[in-house]
Amino acid sequence: INEPFFQGHFPGYPVMPGVLIIEALAQVSVILVYQTLKRMPDDKSLIFFAGIDNARFKRQVTPGDQLTLESTEIRLVRGVGKFAVRATVGDALVAEAELLAALRDF
Repeated sequence: INEPFFQGHFPGYPVMPGVLIIEALAQVSVILVYQTLKRMPDDKSLIFFAGIDNARFKRQVTPGDQLTLESTEIRLVRGVGKFAVRATVGDALVAEAELLAALRDF
């Protein structure tokens, strides 16, 4: 309950916003990109969120829940990856989607 988003989302009925669940899944996917490419984050490139498909939310995440995040690479070609992601609490599916990310030098 000490997470700041619970204070306003929603007063009297705190739930984790779906957008934060998707953001967490995207961040897990970024780690997978770096591991797959055998690279470390550096000051010469960034990974950009490029898209989301088939997002579904199955249950709410409330204070005290332990959210488990999973990302599986579907494909990674020329620095653009597609990932199947899932968030669960215990054995219950919370959310699932397909995310796109692009690694770009700047």
